Amino acid sequence: MSGRELWADGRLRAAWAARDWPTLIRRFRALAGISQQAFGELVGMDQGYVSRLERGHARVTSEDVVARFKEGLHVPIELGGVEPRRALHWDPSSELRDRIAHAHAVGRADLRTADWIGRVLVEHRRAEDEVGGHALWPIVRSQLDSVSQLIPHAAGDAADRLMLLAAEHAHWLSWVAWQEGQRGAALAWIDLAHGWAIDGGHTDMSSWTQRVRAYYSLDHGDPVRALRTAEAARYAGQRPLSPAAESVAVHQAAMAAAACAERDLARRLADEAHELALQTPDAGERPGWLYWLDPARARLQLADAAYACHAWADAAAGFRESLTALEGFPKDHAYYRARLEDAQRRV
Repeated sequence: MSGRELWADGRLRAAWAARDWPTLIRRFRALAGISQQAFGELVGMDQGYVSRLERGHARVTSEDVVARFKEGLHVPIELGGVEPRRALHWDPSSELRDRIAHAHAVGRADLRTADWIGRVLVEHRRAEDEVGGHALWPIVRSQLDSVSQLIPHAAGDAADRLMLLAAEHAHWLSWVAWQEGQRGAALAWIDLAHGWAIDGGHTDMSSWTQRVRAYYSLDHGDPVRALRTAEAARYAGQRPLSPAAESVAVHQAAMAAAACAERDLARRLADEAHELALQTPDAGERPGWLYWLDPARARLQLADAAYACHAWADAAAGFRESLTALEGFPKDHAYYRARLEDAQRRV
């Protein structure tokens, strides 16, 4: 595994952002398959000092040592400015808004950097369930800064690609902010993501951001607003949605309809969402942020809608059938496991 590939790992990046040297050394060595001696050779340190750092018996206090880590471990450029923070800045900055708004201009953008940032964002999505979004927040926020600095130097399709990447980052930041109880910041980020998706002509992403807003409304106890927003997500643009994007919008409408006590409508929508999801069983056929919508997840969503409609036997059967597919996703597994247990008690 090359140094660049190592740095796609979410836990390694989180350790660098937090200056958590014991975790960083252990994780890097595990991914690279190297000894403490070999690690020391990369960063210009003897094995004994590396051992003390890894066990937490020594501290890094010199920026010269940090520079050795940065150079020897080939830390990606978008992580170079990340500093540990006691308090995270949750809201979007005005500088970011100004930098990215209406910034298309003929120039030369480094799309290789953009492609790399897009790849590691995929890894962050997958790592968030294990590492936690709070730990990854400063990294993703730093990556968004890198993307926004590329946009003024791009035009045409390249600019549109960068707008989508910016929208994906803003969506991730919104989702984590919501989970952390930062609701105002979450809404600000999702609004930015929606605007950037529209500016870039990305119908699937603009639909997804509306779907997320519908989820927020439902989670906040406003099912009527959630239903209206989810229905709007289904018709987000002039171009038709991909089956996967339409599926998640329809599923969110089903969950909102169930909360409005419109259970017949909810079950019809849930069945429709399931059928749409099954049209794209391969991850390569779905938008990147819907990597998780495989047939097992689609079945779990159908069961979740049955649960919301108080169809306990159908819900329990669906959860039992597909729960094993979530063994690598502890938070999602715990959520659906709790649903299964509750449904079984109610049958």
